[in-house]
Amino acid sequence: MPKAYWIAHVSVTDTDAYEKYRAAGAAPLARFGAKFIIRAGAQTVVEGTLRARTVVIEFPTLQAATDCYNSPEYRAAIALRKDASDADICIIEGYDT
Repeated sequence: MPKAYWIAHVSVTDTDAYEKYRAAGAAPLARFGAKFIIRAGAQTVVEGTLRARTVVIEFPTLQAATDCYNSPEYRAAIALRKDASDADICIIEGYDT
């Protein structure tokens, strides 16, 4: 079964409030087996446009990735993030070789 990923492109508008989101999101991410692959490292955009921060989070399955995003705990964290940033986020199934 292939892994799944959250891919997020984020512009943080309030760093203090964004830290509250990160803290609130930690527990549900851990509960669903999330692993950060990319967390806002240096990036060079070579085509198109992206937001300043890119995040990739790996989950053991597509179901775990979807369930985490829809969990009450993570939905509460999202409410904190919406006042602190603008984001484009997708959940995508990985390629199982």
